[in-house]
Amino acid sequence: MKVEDFDFDLPEQLIAQTPLLDRTASRLLVVNPHSTELEHHQFAHIVDELHAGDCLVLNDTRVLPARLMGVKEDTGANIELLLLKQTNDDEWETLVKPAKRVKIGTIVTFGEGLLRAECIGELDHGGRIFKFQYEGIFYEILERLGEMPLPPYIREKLDDQERYQTVYAKERGSAAAPTAGLHFTEPLLEAIRAKGVEIAFVTLHVGLGTFRPVSVESIEDHDMHSEFYSVSEETAAIINRTKANGGKVIAVGTTSTRTLETVASKHDGKIVAEQGWTAIFIYPGYEFKAVDGLITNFHLPKSTLVMLVSALAGKETILHAYKEAVDEKYRFFSFGDAMFIRPAK
Repeated sequence: MKVEDFDFDLPEQLIAQTPLLDRTASRLLVVNPHSTELEHHQFAHIVDELHAGDCLVLNDTRVLPARLMGVKEDTGANIELLLLKQTNDDEWETLVKPAKRVKIGTIVTFGEGLLRAECIGELDHGGRIFKFQYEGIFYEILERLGEMPLPPYIREKLDDQERYQTVYAKERGSAAAPTAGLHFTEPLLEAIRAKGVEIAFVTLHVGLGTFRPVSVESIEDHDMHSEFYSVSEETAAIINRTKANGGKVIAVGTTSTRTLETVASKHDGKIVAEQGWTAIFIYPGYEFKAVDGLITNFHLPKSTLVMLVSALAGKETILHAYKEAVDEKYRFFSFGDAMFIRPAK
């Protein structure tokens, strides 16, 4: 299967640069799997798509303000660090700009010495491993000094950093937001619960690999990035109970989908409490074991995310829906509008 098969025309002006004031004011394109039938709604309509006995699964990861601006201690040269993954207590894999100025032994300071970091290792593609030194609590210092690492296609400054967090974000660790969840508010979640829909949480810390373009011609040759996930006993029980009672499991976002399908693939369709790393790559031909329906944003052409939604709804269905979304001037990507892929009947 070719990567080019998942390309589509997207005018740049449809890439949403700022979030709407009201999270639920975004539009919702409702898609029936393997069908050309489409419906246009506001996102609050999602309540009408969910039914008593269903389960809505949300990713409760919290985005780190992971971009740090510092200076080299010896020369005063400006250095930008982007935290990617914690490897030990105070050691992090990072991306560095400009990487050529940072060698093993280089010390970078932030916030006039509030935070100090020494390069202790080099990685491919400009990556470096840094060991941090500080007084107090690292994450509190990061909240003071760090900036939100918005995706590369967003060029506008974000006035309120919490708008790049879901209202239920809790577990620190993501380099990017699980953006399908940005449409929800607490009142909307309460309305969903009031219908008899159970809400469950998983954690998957989104890595920057989610923005990495697919650089091979054939999908099967793509090397998927790895991300940390966690599923609790409570969540496993809710999802298994939903399935046993004939309810539908609706994933919010491709990250929740990848988490559930990773676990279900390892345990004969059952969800169990566990944590680990997943590099699952879902594309057409994949048979879903846990997820019945999906709430998701509109994704980049030729991306692994478009391939995932095509696996659930069918490639022709998704490409037809995306053409409709472009024609109707839906807003795309992180701060854009949403799509709901209904469970197959």
